[in-house]
Amino acid sequence: MNIAIVGASGAVGQEFLRVLAEQNFPVDKLRLFGSSRSAGKECEFKGKTYVIEELTHDSDFSDIDIAFTSAGAGVSKEYADTITRNGTIMIDNSSAFRMDPDVPLVVPEVNAKDALDRPRNIIGNPNCTTIQMVVALNAIEKISHITRVHVSTYQAASGAGAAAMDELREQYNEIARGDKPTVKKFAHQLAYNVIPHVDVFTDNGYTKEEMKMYNETRKIMHSDIEVSATCVRVPVLRAHSEAIWVETERPVSVEEALDAFRNSPGLVLVENKEGEPVAYPMPLETAGTDPVFVGRVRKDLSNKNGLSFWVVADQIKKGAALNAVQIAQYLIAQ
Repeated sequence: MNIAIVGASGAVGQEFLRVLAEQNFPVDKLRLFGSSRSAGKECEFKGKTYVIEELTHDSDFSDIDIAFTSAGAGVSKEYADTITRNGTIMIDNSSAFRMDPDVPLVVPEVNAKDALDRPRNIIGNPNCTTIQMVVALNAIEKISHITRVHVSTYQAASGAGAAAMDELREQYNEIARGDKPTVKKFAHQLAYNVIPHVDVFTDNGYTKEEMKMYNETRKIMHSDIEVSATCVRVPVLRAHSEAIWVETERPVSVEEALDAFRNSPGLVLVENKEGEPVAYPMPLETAGTDPVFVGRVRKDLSNKNGLSFWVVADQIKKGAALNAVQIAQYLIAQ
């Protein structure tokens, strides 16, 4: 396959390169694109050096089979026609087209076949928080239809990019020196703090991040499921966590749920073992890994049809680059 990465110098673009190598993805030709600031920079892939090209409306994608785009919604909207006009499939990591009715929004473990119906040759890669949640929800949905979800997220600094991770590290250093911490990437100081504010607020009091979880979940799962989310930024470098409560049409036992999680693709159930410390997934241990991890599965004491569980995943891998590469792997397999 001839592959392009748009936004190659960014955190997700660099993750694309790592994931393509880890997955031994069949890359015959690789081209990297970026802004005028990134053009000319060099990147390594499988022992070879590649130079980033400047993305313009004259850029020729006619020899590219699949383009992974992660340069922001504005760039995706502006250059979509340039990328796709000669048949290139654009797997877009931005929010630009996710809710467009003629653009499939795909998590391969849940709705892979949707990727085959792409009138505009664009496939949306969902928001990171949505991806890890629906991988877990899908296991329960196969047992009994989920009618309602409440979720609280605990989102790492890396969700706001590499500069945000640097800012969190620097804030701790500044505070240790007795200096006033630098605040640029977040609404408030993140070190020693949690911020219930991810993305901008909308008129209904929810943030765009929270509304993404509502709208994207319904589209991916082809469901009337109701989702209420509170998204929180926490002082963790990498990997998002989510506390999830689901209500199903019929009561689902903990044993049924555990068995479903054990046998679902893309999921790793973290279970307690006799004689060992209590076990549950944590971002410190899941950062840099591929699966979605689930643990602390229990009945919801307030609802006979309710379950509660805890989900953790690396939002740069499964929440972005890996999910997009898995979509491409599915297309190749078809």
